[in-house]
Amino acid sequence: MPSGAGRPSADADLHRRLVYGDEAALAEVYAAYGVLVHRVATRVTRDHTAAEDVAQEVFAHLWSRPYAFDARRGSLRGWLSMLAHRRAVDWVRGEERHRKAAHADEAGLRAVPAASPAPDEAILEQERSLLLHSALARLPLPQQQVVHLAYFAGRTYRQAAVELGIPEGTAKTRLRTALRTLAETLADPPLRGELP
Repeated sequence: MPSGAGRPSADADLHRRLVYGDEAALAEVYAAYGVLVHRVATRVTRDHTAAEDVAQEVFAHLWSRPYAFDARRGSLRGWLSMLAHRRAVDWVRGEERHRKAAHADEAGLRAVPAASPAPDEAILEQERSLLLHSALARLPLPQQQVVHLAYFAGRTYRQAAVELGIPEGTAKTRLRTALRTLAETLADPPLRGELP
Protein backbone atom coordinates (compact mmCIF):
# COMPACT_ATOMS: atom_id res chain seq x y z
CA MET A 1 0.00 0.00 0.00
CA PRO A 2 1.46 3.38 -0.93
CA SER A 3 2.42 5.42 2.08
CA GLY A 4 -0.51 7.45 3.29
CA ALA A 5 -3.13 5.54 1.26
CA GLY A 6 -6.33 5.38 3.24
CA ARG A 7 -5.88 8.79 4.91
CA PRO A 8 -8.29 11.54 3.80
CA SER A 9 -5.50 13.80 2.56
CA ALA A 10 -3.87 10.95 0.62
CA ASP A 11 -7.25 9.93 -0.84
CA ALA A 12 -7.92 13.52 -1.89
CA ASP A 13 -4.49 13.71 -3.54
CA LEU A 14 -5.00 10.41 -5.40
CA HIS A 15 -8.45 11.59 -6.45
CA ARG A 16 -7.09 14.87 -7.79
CA ARG A 17 -4.43 13.00 -9.77
CA LEU A 18 -7.03 10.57 -11.16
CA VAL A 19 -9.23 13.46 -12.29
CA TYR A 20 -6.24 14.80 -14.22
CA GLY A 21 -5.69 11.39 -15.86
CA ASP A 22 -2.55 10.38 -13.94
CA GLU A 23 -2.10 6.67 -14.75
CA ALA A 24 0.43 6.33 -11.93
CA ALA A 25 -2.34 7.30 -9.48
CA LEU A 26 -4.52 4.48 -10.80
CA ALA A 27 -1.62 2.06 -10.40
CA GLU A 28 -1.16 3.23 -6.79
CA VAL A 29 -4.86 2.76 -6.05
CA TYR A 30 -4.78 -0.71 -7.59
CA ALA A 31 -1.66 -1.65 -5.63
CA ALA A 32 -3.30 -0.44 -2.43
CA TYR A 33 -6.81 -1.80 -2.87
CA GLY A 34 -6.80 -4.42 -5.65
CA VAL A 35 -6.69 -7.36 -3.26
CA LEU A 36 -9.44 -5.85 -1.10
CA VAL A 37 -11.74 -5.25 -4.09
CA HIS A 38 -11.17 -8.79 -5.38
CA ARG A 39 -11.80 -10.26 -1.91
CA VAL A 40 -15.11 -8.37 -1.54
CA ALA A 41 -16.22 -9.48 -5.01
CA THR A 42 -15.23 -13.10 -4.35
CA ARG A 43 -17.11 -13.15 -1.06
CA VAL A 44 -20.31 -12.04 -2.81
CA THR A 45 -20.07 -13.93 -6.13
CA ARG A 46 -18.30 -17.06 -4.84
CA ASP A 47 -16.77 -17.19 -8.30
CA HIS A 48 -13.11 -16.33 -8.90
CA THR A 49 -13.56 -15.40 -12.57
CA ALA A 50 -16.60 -13.24 -11.82
CA ALA A 51 -14.66 -11.54 -9.01
CA GLU A 52 -11.87 -10.70 -11.49
CA ASP A 53 -14.45 -9.20 -13.87
CA VAL A 54 -16.00 -7.20 -11.03
CA ALA A 55 -12.61 -5.90 -9.89
CA GLN A 56 -11.79 -4.88 -13.46
CA GLU A 57 -15.12 -3.05 -13.71
CA VAL A 58 -14.53 -1.25 -10.39
CA PHE A 59 -11.12 0.10 -11.39
CA ALA A 60 -12.31 0.89 -14.94
CA HIS A 61 -15.19 2.86 -13.37
CA LEU A 62 -12.78 4.75 -11.11
CA TRP A 63 -10.54 5.56 -14.08
CA SER A 64 -13.34 6.64 -16.42
CA ARG A 65 -15.39 8.46 -13.78
CA PRO A 66 -13.02 9.57 -11.01
CA TYR A 67 -15.38 12.39 -10.04
CA ALA A 68 -17.85 9.77 -8.76
CA PHE A 69 -15.66 9.42 -5.66
CA ASP A 70 -15.92 12.24 -3.11
CA ALA A 71 -13.07 12.24 -0.58
CA ARG A 72 -15.12 14.49 1.73
CA ARG A 73 -17.78 11.79 2.15
CA GLY A 74 -15.54 8.86 3.03
CA SER A 75 -12.37 6.95 2.34
CA LEU A 76 -11.34 5.62 -1.04
CA ARG A 77 -11.02 2.18 0.57
CA GLY A 78 -14.64 2.29 1.75
CA TRP A 79 -15.92 3.63 -1.57
CA LEU A 80 -14.11 0.96 -3.59
CA SER A 81 -15.39 -1.76 -1.23
CA MET A 82 -18.94 -0.47 -1.58
CA LEU A 83 -18.64 -0.28 -5.36
CA ALA A 84 -17.19 -3.81 -5.52
CA HIS A 85 -20.04 -5.10 -3.36
CA ARG A 86 -22.69 -3.42 -5.54
CA ARG A 87 -21.16 -4.68 -8.78
CA ALA A 88 -20.83 -8.20 -7.35
CA VAL A 89 -24.47 -8.19 -6.20
CA ASP A 90 -25.48 -7.03 -9.70
CA TRP A 91 -23.50 -9.95 -11.16
CA VAL A 92 -25.21 -12.44 -8.83
CA ARG A 93 -28.65 -11.03 -9.71
CA GLY A 94 -27.81 -11.15 -13.41
CA GLU A 95 -26.72 -14.78 -13.16
CA GLU A 96 -29.90 -15.62 -11.27
CA ARG A 97 -32.04 -13.88 -13.93
CA HIS A 98 -30.13 -15.74 -16.64
CA ARG A 99 -30.69 -19.09 -14.89
CA LYS A 100 -34.40 -18.37 -14.42
CA ALA A 101 -34.78 -17.27 -18.06
CA ALA A 102 -32.94 -20.36 -19.30
CA HIS A 103 -35.12 -22.57 -17.08
CA ALA A 104 -38.29 -20.82 -18.29
CA ASP A 105 -37.19 -21.19 -21.92
CA GLU A 106 -36.48 -24.87 -21.38
CA ALA A 107 -39.81 -25.40 -19.61
CA GLY A 108 -41.58 -23.48 -22.39
CA LEU A 109 -40.00 -25.65 -25.05
CA ARG A 110 -41.08 -28.81 -23.23
CA ALA A 111 -44.63 -27.45 -22.97
CA VAL A 112 -44.99 -26.89 -26.73
CA PRO A 113 -47.49 -29.41 -28.09
CA ALA A 114 -46.27 -31.79 -30.75
CA ALA A 115 -49.35 -31.25 -32.94
CA SER A 116 -48.61 -29.98 -36.41
CA PRO A 117 -49.34 -26.27 -36.84
CA ALA A 118 -52.21 -24.93 -38.90
CA PRO A 119 -51.20 -23.69 -42.39
CA ASP A 120 -51.40 -20.02 -41.35
CA GLU A 121 -49.23 -20.70 -38.29
CA ALA A 122 -46.70 -22.58 -40.41
CA ILE A 123 -46.41 -19.60 -42.78
CA LEU A 124 -45.98 -17.18 -39.84
CA GLU A 125 -43.39 -19.46 -38.30
CA GLN A 126 -41.52 -19.62 -41.60
CA GLU A 127 -41.55 -15.81 -41.87
CA ARG A 128 -40.29 -15.47 -38.29
CA SER A 129 -37.53 -17.95 -39.06
CA LEU A 130 -36.52 -16.00 -42.17
CA LEU A 131 -36.50 -12.74 -40.20
CA LEU A 132 -34.38 -14.31 -37.46
CA HIS A 133 -31.85 -15.77 -39.89
CA SER A 134 -31.71 -12.49 -41.79
CA ALA A 135 -31.11 -10.55 -38.55
CA LEU A 136 -28.44 -13.04 -37.48
CA ALA A 137 -26.67 -12.70 -40.82
CA ARG A 138 -26.38 -8.93 -40.31
CA LEU A 139 -24.58 -9.30 -36.98
CA PRO A 140 -20.79 -8.92 -36.95
CA LEU A 141 -19.09 -12.33 -37.28
CA PRO A 142 -17.77 -12.41 -33.67
CA GLN A 143 -21.33 -11.92 -32.37
CA GLN A 144 -22.71 -14.52 -34.81
CA GLN A 145 -20.20 -17.06 -33.50
CA VAL A 146 -21.18 -16.55 -29.85
CA VAL A 147 -24.92 -16.65 -30.62
CA HIS A 148 -24.47 -19.83 -32.66
CA LEU A 149 -22.58 -21.56 -29.86
CA ALA A 150 -24.95 -20.34 -27.12
CA TYR A 151 -28.30 -20.93 -28.83
CA PHE A 152 -27.76 -23.48 -31.55
CA ALA A 153 -24.98 -25.56 -30.01
CA GLY A 154 -26.23 -25.29 -26.41
CA ARG A 155 -23.06 -23.81 -24.90
CA THR A 156 -22.88 -21.42 -21.96
CA TYR A 157 -21.10 -18.13 -22.62
CA ARG A 158 -18.17 -19.52 -20.60
CA GLN A 159 -17.95 -22.61 -22.81
CA ALA A 160 -18.28 -20.40 -25.90
CA ALA A 161 -15.40 -18.25 -24.64
CA VAL A 162 -13.18 -21.32 -24.29
CA GLU A 163 -14.09 -22.60 -27.76
CA LEU A 164 -13.48 -19.20 -29.36
CA GLY A 165 -10.32 -18.54 -27.33
CA ILE A 166 -11.61 -15.23 -25.95
CA PRO A 167 -12.08 -13.91 -22.38
CA GLU A 168 -15.39 -14.81 -20.72
CA GLY A 169 -16.25 -11.14 -20.29
CA THR A 170 -15.81 -10.60 -24.03
CA ALA A 171 -18.06 -13.57 -24.86
CA LYS A 172 -20.71 -12.32 -22.44
CA THR A 173 -20.57 -8.78 -23.87
CA ARG A 174 -20.80 -10.05 -27.46
CA LEU A 175 -23.76 -12.25 -26.57
CA ARG A 176 -25.61 -9.45 -24.76
CA THR A 177 -24.95 -6.99 -27.59
CA ALA A 178 -26.08 -9.51 -30.21
CA LEU A 179 -29.27 -10.34 -28.31
CA ARG A 180 -30.08 -6.66 -27.82
CA THR A 181 -29.57 -6.02 -31.54
CA LEU A 182 -31.69 -9.03 -32.50
CA ALA A 183 -34.46 -7.98 -30.13
CA GLU A 184 -34.52 -4.47 -31.61
CA THR A 185 -34.46 -5.81 -35.17
CA LEU A 186 -37.19 -8.36 -34.58
CA ALA A 187 -39.35 -5.92 -32.62
CA ASP A 188 -39.55 -3.73 -35.73
CA PRO A 189 -39.35 -6.19 -38.65
CA PRO A 190 -39.29 -4.96 -42.25
CA LEU A 191 -42.59 -4.89 -44.14
CA ARG A 192 -43.50 -7.87 -46.32
CA GLY A 193 -41.47 -7.73 -49.49
CA GLU A 194 -38.65 -5.77 -47.84
CA LEU A 195 -36.65 -8.72 -46.57
CA PRO A 196 -32.97 -8.13 -47.30
